[in-house]
Amino acid sequence: MALTTGSANQSFLPQQAGDLIVRPALAASIAAQVSTVVHVESHDFRIPIVSADPTAAWVAEGAEITPSDPTLTELVVTPFKLAGLTIVSRELAEDSSPQAAKVVGDGLARDIARKLDSAYFGNTVANGPSGLLSLTTSTAVEAASSFTTVDAFASALFTAEGVGANVDSFVTSPAEALALATLKEQSGSTKPLLGSDPSVPGRRTVYGRPLLVSSAVGVKTAWAIPKDRVFLVIRSDARIEVDRSAFFTSDRVAIKATMRVGLAFPHPLAIVKVTHA
Repeated sequence: MALTTGSANQSFLPQQAGDLIVRPALAASIAAQVSTVVHVESHDFRIPIVSADPTAAWVAEGAEITPSDPTLTELVVTPFKLAGLTIVSRELAEDSSPQAAKVVGDGLARDIARKLDSAYFGNTVANGPSGLLSLTTSTAVEAASSFTTVDAFASALFTAEGVGANVDSFVTSPAEALALATLKEQSGSTKPLLGSDPSVPGRRTVYGRPLLVSSAVGVKTAWAIPKDRVFLVIRSDARIEVDRSAFFTSDRVAIKATMRVGLAFPHPLAIVKVTHA
């Protein structure tokens, strides 16, 4: 069903704005907020991985130093297409004011963000990338049936540090975030256990790291993510296209948003899955 001037209240049509989709989608996506975002021009993006360092040794004065080489591999990321299509009437396209162009564009951007997060925190997606659940990551487990403390989050921080990484943020589901937000410092206290971020009112922190919320995260789960060890690779040809010929006989206009994006996790053990029993 197409949007018309009556159903949409004369609001829409993005004629020339790639940023109408790309920037709002990235702003709405939790995956984009916790990852290193890379824009590329090529078909593939290659990430070098040092799987073994060169070796050093104590050497006597004047003795020869034995050379050694690092072991190098690479992770090749090929972005997949993420696309959305909507249809509006010609009258709506022609009667809309420029200020109203965001309405349909924002709708496409929101759904692109939802699909991106679903892939990122999920397993392998048909015709798409493989997410966190497809990896063999580190884990931190709380023995209780719910998060009754934040000890598992502390364990996640030190687990990541044990492999040379630093956790920048935690991401969990709305239900788990609510359970954590209602934890108190001690029995009988009304003071929340979680900290707050003075620079971002309303944002809660765990051990100084922001606690973000995404409905794409599964139950009993939170992710501890080092931003420099996860990549969201965006092909630069993300765009909006408007076509007036596809629905010629019904006098409608098709608006298509496409975005090619890939996910890369070159150091899976630096990512920690925090769970409870």
